[in-house]
Formats: sequence, C-alpha cells, structure tokens
Amino acid sequence: MKGRRMQVPSLLGAPGIPRAETPKRRFLFAVPPLAGHVNPTVAVGAELARRGHTVAWTGHRATLEPLLRAGARIFSAEDDAFAARLAAAREEWLRLRGPAALRFLWEEFIVPLGHAMMPGVETALDRFRPDVVISDQIVLAAPVAARHREIPWATSATTSAEFTRPLAGMPLVEGWVRDQIGDFQLDHGIEDLLDLRFSDHLVLIFSTGALVGDTSVFPDHFAFVGPALDRPAGAAFPWEWLDGRPAVLVTLGTLNGPAGERFYRVAADAVRDLDVQAVFVAPPGTVDDPPPNVLVRPHVPQLRLLQRMSAVVCHGGHNTVCESLAQGLPLVVAPIRDDQPVIARQVEAAGAGVQVRFGRVRAEELRDALTTVLTGDAHRAAAEAVRDSFAAAGGAAEAADRLEKLA
Repeated sequence: MKGRRMQVPSLLGAPGIPRAETPKRRFLFAVPPLAGHVNPTVAVGAELARRGHTVAWTGHRATLEPLLRAGARIFSAEDDAFAARLAAAREEWLRLRGPAALRFLWEEFIVPLGHAMMPGVETALDRFRPDVVISDQIVLAAPVAARHREIPWATSATTSAEFTRPLAGMPLVEGWVRDQIGDFQLDHGIEDLLDLRFSDHLVLIFSTGALVGDTSVFPDHFAFVGPALDRPAGAAFPWEWLDGRPAVLVTLGTLNGPAGERFYRVAADAVRDLDVQAVFVAPPGTVDDPPPNVLVRPHVPQLRLLQRMSAVVCHGGHNTVCESLAQGLPLVVAPIRDDQPVIARQVEAAGAGVQVRFGRVRAEELRDALTTVLTGDAHRAAAEAVRDSFAAAGGAAEAADRLEKLA
C-alpha cells in the first residue's frame, strides 16, 4: 500500500510556510545642521531601510545631502538664510568658554533652531506621516510636533555627556537649561512639560557602560546601543602613502576655530622625529611645510582609514572617539569645549587614552602622550575592551530593533 505523502515543515522556513515579519513602518529622523549629529542616524536609517521600512530625514537640506546616501528622502525644515545666521552664531560661540558658551549655545542656537525648524517639521510629519519620529537631543521642534500629533518619538543621543549630569555641580545653570526647554514647549502650546532631551518612549544612546559607567541606574527605555558605524565613505585617499609604519590620525572635527591651527602646528612638531606616519584632517595651508611623515588632507574616509591606524589624536568629539574605540585604537584627547571634556574624562577613566591641554599643549607633552599610547599595552588593552563592549551592544541593528518595537 502506498504511503500517504505529507508535507513536513522545514526548520529553515520553506516556501509555503509564512514567517512572521515585522510590519513595514515609516521612520522620520529630525536632525540639526551638524555632521556629528547626523552621522549615527545614517547607519540606523540604512538598517531600517534594509529591513524594508521607509525612512526620511528633516532638517537643513544643504547639510544633509552630502551626508546621506544618494536618493535619501529629505524634508526641508530650515531655510538657507536662517542657516547662514546660525553659521555666524556658531563662529561667535567658538570664541566663548564655560557658562558663557553654554548660555550662548541655548539662547542663540538651540532655541532659535527649534523655532525655525517647527514649521518644516510639522509639514514633514503631515506629509510623510511617520509611525515614529527620531529626534536629535538638540532638535526641540520634533518632540513638540510629535506630541501634538500623538506620534511616538525617540531621542537620538549622539553624545553620552548628558548621561553623566555634567551640570550637577552648577544647579542654577542646570535649572536654567531646563527652563529654556520648558519655555519652548509653552511657546508652542504644550503645558505638560517634559525634558525634551530625553524621550519618555525610547532614548538611543550611541555608547555603552564601558565609557559612561554604571548604566543600571537608567530606566529600561534608555538603550545603550553603542556607536552606529555606517555612512558614505566620501573623500578619496592616497592609500599608497601609508608604508606600514605605525600610523596616527590627527583630527579636530568640523568645529574648532582658529585655535586649531596652533594645535596642528604643535602636533606636526610632536611627530616630526617619531618613526610614525600622521594623517592630519585639516584645511590646506594649516601646517606650513609639514614634515615628510605628515599628510594633510581636508577630508578623509574616516571609518575606512581608522582600520589602518595605530592611534588617534582628537578633540574628544563623541563620534570620533567612538569610531576610534570601535577599532580598539587608543587615544590622545585634547578637549576644546562643550561635551568634549566629559568625553575625555570617560576615555581616561576607561584607561583607553590620555588627555592633554588643547590650548596650551607643547610638542614635547603631546609627543610623550602619543608615545605612551603607541608603545604601552595597557591603553590598547583598555581600548580593545571598549571595542568589545560596542560590538556586544549591537549598534545600528540594536537601535533598529528598539525602533521597530516602538512602532
């Protein structure tokens, strides 16, 4: 007698047996005109798009287009004239330090940016109809617009500094910042006030406890996902210049002001007699007659270049620090302003680097610091431990998982 034919389900998900899929959703990122705040969202947006979701950004189009992949959907939320005024304000802000710089940042940049972005963000929400809004910590408009429309929103925290309460020793200043956030909500018709820097739905922090410290004190919706490392390569690079010697990347990010020129000159003197190669990310002419072991480039494909480096000298910008540590590279950190001293202290506390004075560092001091991280085992081992914590945290994939659950 013939046996009856039966179809046995495959453990691998054979055709004909539908597998559970996450419904396709729409995600809108709201970002300021600052490259360091945009970059992590590029990686998360790419991961969401890879999963079949629809992704868009709202912000300053001229800033966003070079940073996003070709064809990315952008809703303008800031006109060029206002962007020019903000650029001028940033130049003034670069000349300030301490509480004066913080006050100027909020009064002349963050709050005016929020008011200016509000109409464009509201238009983006109404046209794109996102299921979730992901707002950078300093974009006040997006959480307010999302709350008006009862759309879930998440925070994109592109620096871990806020999670150490850097103003705790200055309670009056800390309270003043909260007042700026509260007044902005009142100006736009919200009386149930929240701290717009921290969503009550989901906060994505692109770092881990290896740098921040004990994360068990934070609520469950604070997700320490580690850095999200994936963005367009951008600039070309003469790879043949690297000859196999230890190589060092020296970068001060995109906002450093005239004081950066002095630092680069000191750095050139510091590496002149070392058996290393150094790539300086700086405008042409920053270093007159650089030594043969120094290459000055206005732009580099940083993520790819870091794979060929042995150490990094930087200003303590969160993206550069995390991108370096993700490769297990020890750091020499010369913080300039804002969150950078906090990040520098985190690097030192983790044992992954040393700190020097940005404005007063001498060539001998910088040479000694660089030699220390290049030749000693302790800083490299600590950097590799941070690298491992980043890998375990999940990065863009973990951020996308969290956003899917929120949607």
